[in-house]
Amino acid sequence: MWFASPDEVRGRLAAVDYLADDGIATSVFLAGALGKPLLAEGPAGVGKTQLAKAVAQATGARLIRLQCYEGLDEARALYEWNYKKQLLRIQADDGAWDDIFSEEFLLERPLLKAIRSEEPTVLLIDETDKADVEVEGLLLEILSDYQVTIPELGTITAARRPYVVLTSNATRELSEALKRRCLYLHLDYPTPERERDILLAQVPGLPAGIADQLARTVATLRALELKKSPSIAETVDWAHTLLALGRTELDEALIGETLGVVLKHNSDQVRAAKELGLPAR
Repeated sequence: MWFASPDEVRGRLAAVDYLADDGIATSVFLAGALGKPLLAEGPAGVGKTQLAKAVAQATGARLIRLQCYEGLDEARALYEWNYKKQLLRIQADDGAWDDIFSEEFLLERPLLKAIRSEEPTVLLIDETDKADVEVEGLLLEILSDYQVTIPELGTITAARRPYVVLTSNATRELSEALKRRCLYLHLDYPTPERERDILLAQVPGLPAGIADQLARTVATLRALELKKSPSIAETVDWAHTLLALGRTELDEALIGETLGVVLKHNSDQVRAAKELGLPAR
């Protein structure tokens, strides 16, 4: 049992500075209680990856991360053989052909590493929507029975089921088959009040007034039609920036001077300056 109740989830995540609302706390609890993967979907920068990290930190579990990308294949996600080492063994001993497909030559990748782990493990499959559709088939096989078959070694079954979190920015629709195997959690940008609380939890020494100003300013920025809205992490960076500058109030001039902390496209900065009525630079 990973957590005893949603209330325990909320408390233990808060202890590692992740503020979970009722929906998050219930989903995190059920994923552990039911032994089902948790699919967290939503815009980039809303804390999906951080949620998996927080679960690992709160439970003392090992975090294993599979970063998905276009072109990701089984060799990078599951396992491959150390061909160079195999070749060297064969060159040294012509009779070694029967021994080169053994544990000594196996290179574990994140999925196999998580399956074989005997300690509590959180498996983070990050940005699943960026991987090719073929990878979903691999995930379906792994997440159905938590086992994998390596032809040369046989079937390997999980000694201890990992706590699995998949994240998706919804850039493409994931298959219904994969979704059926998961609990679903949609995450969106927090309200200004919740983001203020996040800032106060994650940025020691930040005055409550500045935290409130930052949260409301970022909410205004996110309401604009930007190429990339500020993430929660970037809001936290903005708070650290103000502390580093020794500023105690977020005025228009300071917003204009530090806008690059949260907006990384010039067109977004131009639009924000115009909409917020910031002084010309």
